[in-house]
Amino acid sequence: MQIVTTLPSATEMVAALGLEPVGVSHECDYPPSATAAPAITRSRIDANESASSAEIDQQVLDIAETEDGVYDIDIETLADLEPDVIVTQGMCDVCAVDETVVDDAVDQISADPDIVPTDPHSVDDVLDDLERIGRAVGREDSAAEVRAELESRIDAVRERTVDIDAADRPRVVIFDWTEPAMIAGHWTAELVDWAGGEYGLADVGARSRPREWDEIRAYDPELVIVAPCGFGLEQIARNRTDLTDRDGWDELTAVREGRVWAMDGDHYLNRPGPRLVDTLEALAGIVQPDRFDGPDSAVAVPFDDLAGLESVSDASAAGSRS
Repeated sequence: MQIVTTLPSATEMVAALGLEPVGVSHECDYPPSATAAPAITRSRIDANESASSAEIDQQVLDIAETEDGVYDIDIETLADLEPDVIVTQGMCDVCAVDETVVDDAVDQISADPDIVPTDPHSVDDVLDDLERIGRAVGREDSAAEVRAELESRIDAVRERTVDIDAADRPRVVIFDWTEPAMIAGHWTAELVDWAGGEYGLADVGARSRPREWDEIRAYDPELVIVAPCGFGLEQIARNRTDLTDRDGWDELTAVREGRVWAMDGDHYLNRPGPRLVDTLEALAGIVQPDRFDGPDSAVAVPFDDLAGLESVSDASAAGSRS
């Protein structure tokens, strides 16, 4: 079966079912074997590591006014792949190619693939999508097994936090973007709750959206996690002053108590696939360090440790320009 995926989380779900897509998005990089497949998507945004969060945001706004969308599809490559199934998404046309763009592309090729859209806003939605993809690609039993294993890991975390009193649950803010400041939504609230925290600025299923800085200051988080969509740790390091230069940053309880972390938002928090459970386990170690081991340094690091990553990132950027 010829399977094409148009976003990283879909590629990870297909891989979890023991299959390899014949075509992927330009952003698909996990599992590593995915990089060998031809990319069928392109972005009109220059989101390289030297681009700031504000510059990327402005590019998105500009493209929305002048283009048909942030992404387009390589029709010739898609036609050559003759897909039987295309897994795409309808959640965010900024994050990845959406279903409308895929529909338009399929109208231009001879193949007649099944299009499987995903639109998750909670962890259950993600697991439901896994099973829907399993049915579409003939791996229904495998999907049920993977879901059961993921749910077992979720339950293992929840069983260790269910007895935590409200007074012992830190107020948590997770930034999905830093300029403008956006609070992470969708599945984030339930992940924080399961990890033993309070997430008072967004409900389960609510979309990520910009918030006034004064509102965030008034909430006064006791724990801050910076995990911008599409950013790894080095790119977070390059943009750390988006937050640290804001009025009142140093007065936040989380900052005063040294409870600010950076998380690889690209690979973990913002990918609605199997590794959201890895994200939960990492969050548990950050939110309730007395009950769980801390996260792997490839997933999340204390915010103050970003200074070292920033120097590495600067050297990398300089090398790429030489």
